[in-house]
Amino acid sequence: MSKIRLSDISTTGPKKIDKEQIKAQTQEILAELDELQNLLYAEHKHSVLIVLQGMDASGKDGLVNHVMSRMNPQGIDVQSFKAPTPEEADHDFLWRIHRHVPAKGMIQVFNRSHYEDILVQRVHKWIDDKTAHKRMDAINDFERLLTQHNNTTILKFYLHISQEEQSIRLQERINNPRKMWKYNKNDQAEAKLWKKYMKVYEDAFENCNEIPWIIVPSDHNWYKEYVVAKTLRDTLKSFKMKYPELEQ
Repeated sequence: MSKIRLSDISTTGPKKIDKEQIKAQTQEILAELDELQNLLYAEHKHSVLIVLQGMDASGKDGLVNHVMSRMNPQGIDVQSFKAPTPEEADHDFLWRIHRHVPAKGMIQVFNRSHYEDILVQRVHKWIDDKTAHKRMDAINDFERLLTQHNNTTILKFYLHISQEEQSIRLQERINNPRKMWKYNKNDQAEAKLWKKYMKVYEDAFENCNEIPWIIVPSDHNWYKEYVVAKTLRDTLKSFKMKYPELEQ
């Protein structure tokens, strides 16, 4: 896999693309996902783990709302990972993660994930580079465990926005009453660490790539939702699932 350089990748997707056509296709895909997720749950052979990473305001919450909410809530779960609790900090960094991996028949979404422990902690120098790379080895082993021993397919998405778009969205959290609940006084301070985050993200992409990362241009929410929904749809279809029949 060639090295991913985020500065070389567009945050807006293809130029010659019809917005309304893509939005219509997304709605068709979402209808397909409803049936495919039901089939996944019924067949009970596969599981899917969706990893969502991205800078603040990259649209992780909105993506979950617009793409995942069309599916049966009995077959999908969403987990966010924030700062570790004291109990979680007393264990290895993957302990709290492993408790939430998907069972067979389930789709599990990580809205931020185990990668936070080699991103945020590294940017703020809470861990050194040597520890970060040891954790990357552990993450590779962990993901290999899930895929090889529980038939879990892992989809890893990085929601790629520009600094300019992030600035606009963070300002909306101050000005828009419907988005004020998202405001965090640390947002602006974290935004100033953009270059450091890009560096550690690119290092994570390079060293944790046995399961490839999907870089999703995310300045336009409608395109981001299309890419993620289509990838999930195509993945589920590739399982060639069948409904269980009555036992004779």
